[in-house]
This record gives sequence, structure tokens and C-alpha cells, in this order.
Amino acid sequence: MSSVRRHRKNASAMRLLGRQLARFREAAGLTQRDLAAELNLAEETVASIEQGRRPLKPDLADRLDARLDTKGALSVAVENMPEVDLIPAWAEEYMDLERDAVALSWYDNQVVPGLIQTERYARAVFRSRVPAFSADDIETRVAQRLDRQRILTGEHPPTISFVMWEAILLDRIGGEEVFAEQVRTLRERSDLPCVSLQVMPLGRTSHAGLDGPFILLETPDHQHLGYSESQRGSQLVHSPDEVSILWQKYAMLRAQALSPEDSRALLDRLLGDR
Repeated sequence: MSSVRRHRKNASAMRLLGRQLARFREAAGLTQRDLAAELNLAEETVASIEQGRRPLKPDLADRLDARLDTKGALSVAVENMPEVDLIPAWAEEYMDLERDAVALSWYDNQVVPGLIQTERYARAVFRSRVPAFSADDIETRVAQRLDRQRILTGEHPPTISFVMWEAILLDRIGGEEVFAEQVRTLRERSDLPCVSLQVMPLGRTSHAGLDGPFILLETPDHQHLGYSESQRGSQLVHSPDEVSILWQKYAMLRAQALSPEDSRALLDRLLGDR
């Protein structure tokens, strides 16, 4: 019940802010297209914000306040939204943070972490979705996922730690050929200087990640944030107390998992079996 209330609260707050923006824009005598052109935005971006489908980010709120002469009203509204209302549709805010992060710590117990998925494995993951995505939607999502992976091989890649449950390696998402390619890619990625990959083995009598997957990140200004996804939504965690709990979980997961060296040996054995 609480998750439903949270979703409604988020949606209503975003719609309210969107309607305020629309009123300010109309008072300035501008169409959505006019405003988008002046601020070098897509018209759809303005429309989405006004309809409450896309979050208004602080830097854009500042630019809109300046153009519409709203005396900082939009920026103040964004800054004072409850934390839940900062959660964007489709995790756009998280992906912006991920792109600039200096460090990422990622635990997954369902699928291979998105940043180290192959194209065919990612496509198989999206094809498994219920209700089904359209073919075009799947291809768009696969392209977006592959684009995110450029941070691994950039000039200044973040330090990334992955812990993944061994059960993921027992599944065959996409079939044997697709998964064999995925395992080879995991082994290759595990050798990157910026990457630490550890496997949480089956058969343990204790497990710090039973509440599900999550990601921790450190921003360039050393802010620590958390991110988690569930069946019906996603949450960006700002609260220092909540982030601290996730860091404690992750530290225990790394201690419980196989070492990076033993994890690579496990992948080598899996590859040798094929």
C-alpha cells in the first residue's frame, strides 16, 4: 500500500510543477516550441515536463527561471520536493549520475549487471519482459544500454566493483550461444584495470543481499548515493542514513563473495565446459 501512495504522490507533484511551468510559459507569450528553441531543447522535453512525465532538473529550472522571469520559483520548487519526488521516470537521473560517477558499486542477483551485458544478452533480457516491449522499443533500450557502457573504456573510467550471484551464471538467458558469449565478455571485463568482478557463490549459510539488487555511486564532488529497482519502479536514495546501510550491505557482500581471482577462475571453468 505504501508504494502505491508513494507513486501517486510523486506523479501529482511532478504534474503540479509541470502545470506551473506551463502557466509561466504562457504568461511569457511562448509556445512549447518557442521555449524549446530558445533553450536548445527538444519540444518533446518541454511537453514531457509540463505533463509531469519527466522530472525538471535543477540546472534547467535555473535557466527557465531566468528566461521566464519567475524570480527563482521553479528552482525553489525543485529544491524543496520531497526525496521521493526526485525519482525520475525510467531512471534518467540515475543514468546522468552514472555517466559522471567516479566510483560505482553494483550488486545483482537476477541478471548480469547492465554495464557488462553483451548486445545479444541485453536484447534477450528485454525480450523476457512481461508485458512485452515492442520490437522498436527493445532495440532502443539495447542501444541505450550499450551506449552507457562507454564509461568502461573512456579516458577516465570510474572505479567499478561488481558482485553478482552465482545463480545468474546458471541461467541461460537467450540460449546457450548467447550466454556463452556473455560469460566470455564477463571474463574479458574482469581484466579491465577499472573493474573488480566477484561472484557470490551458491550454498552459503548467510547472505547480505537477500533484499535484492542495488547500486552505489560516488559523484565527482564525492556525494554518495544509492539506487535500487523493483518490479514496479526505481528509487534514487539520497538519505545519508539509508546510503550508509547500503554501503554496509555491500561491504559484507564483498567479504562473502569469492575473491576477484577466484571469480575469474570460476568463469574460466565455465568457459572450459563449453
